[in-house]
Amino acid sequence: MNKERFKALLAEYGRIAIGTYFGLFFLVLAGFSLLFSLGLEKALGFEGPNALTGVGVLGAAYAATKVAQPLRIFATLALTPVVARLLKRFGLVRT
Repeated sequence: MNKERFKALLAEYGRIAIGTYFGLFFLVLAGFSLLFSLGLEKALGFEGPNALTGVGVLGAAYAATKVAQPLRIFATLALTPVVARLLKRFGLVRT
């Protein structure tokens, strides 16, 4: 069901839908990176002196972002019309 709705959203909003999707992707990736760098991995059971450092943090954040993909798609479906209205209101896209 979501696949068809996402295709319809792309057909209607085009670049705005793609921008919303990737904007959410990078926000979620940055959020998970921050959480993992602050020690969330210890709360999840990854013990050790340097459980996640450097590329490990980014890799874990990417994996968590991919797991959250269904939620990001749902958020894209919900937020794209709102983003489009805001962009039109501020004159950043043509109607």
